[in-house]
Amino acid sequence: MNDSTTTRPVVLDVWCDLECPDCHRALDDLRALRARYGDRLEARLRHFPLEKHKHAYAAAQAAEEAAEQGRGWPYIEAVLTRAAELSAKGEPVLLEVARELGLDAEEFDTALIDGRHLLAVDADQAEGKAIGVTGTPTYVIGDERLDGGKSQEGLRGRVEEIADRLLASA
Repeated sequence: MNDSTTTRPVVLDVWCDLECPDCHRALDDLRALRARYGDRLEARLRHFPLEKHKHAYAAAQAAEEAAEQGRGWPYIEAVLTRAAELSAKGEPVLLEVARELGLDAEEFDTALIDGRHLLAVDADQAEGKAIGVTGTPTYVIGDERLDGGKSQEGLRGRVEEIADRLLASA
């Protein structure tokens, strides 16, 4: 019996700040990786809001609310494409994106006020710090950490190399 269809996907953790211009630039690489590997690669956004980005913490909470409403990645991508606008205009951008995606913007507003997603964001950030994440984007695949905050150059190729190796040995 061939069980290869149930092979577990390779996990790519992406430590991200949704207001970060480097994370915005990394979006094309993420899209390409998701397109190339499909279900064989599980890209997981991990929150690492940087202090220098004053709306990143709220954006991380909003992304959690979007995931709860079933539209996590579309929301994350939409916010990342508007990182500069988020930086300039703040939280209203988060609610605007929610409305554009047909999400319950009132629930987003309530979630940002009541802080229901604070623990998830704080847990990601604490885990990131514990494994040495200092900037965004930072990728962790297999047991390797790749810092995209310094340079995006060659990063997607490196992720593909590691993913191919991990998938071949699965």
